[in-house]
Amino acid sequence: MPRALLLTGDAAEELDTMYPYYRVQEGGWDVDVSSRTMRDIQLVIHEFDPDSDAYVEKNGRKLPVDVPWAEVDVERYDALIIPGGRAPEWIRVDADVRRITEHFFARNLPIALVCHGAQVPAVYGLL
Repeated sequence: MPRALLLTGDAAEELDTMYPYYRVQEGGWDVDVSSRTMRDIQLVIHEFDPDSDAYVEKNGRKLPVDVPWAEVDVERYDALIIPGGRAPEWIRVDADVRRITEHFFARNLPIALVCHGAQVPAVYGLL
């Protein structure tokens, strides 16, 4: 069965994370969630407030982690998913995130960059 790696961290947008997580599984793939540590990730929900010029952020659900970034064996995966939210702002500075991301780009493997998820490969000059 093909396997995808969902690369994220705290403050990832819940919809940007959970929709591809479930849809890829519905397509017959296994999906492993990877973050800095094995602690559950705190997802967030961004909603527009009619009394504000921008959105407000609320805590969403928690997402269990399957493998920390440092232990990811990139050869086990056939595709990469990087969801949006605020997580890409901080995960992109991690050396293991760079190692993982560059692996998928170098091999022209399928990559899903959801919303702000594109910040991760962009900072490495991969886009």
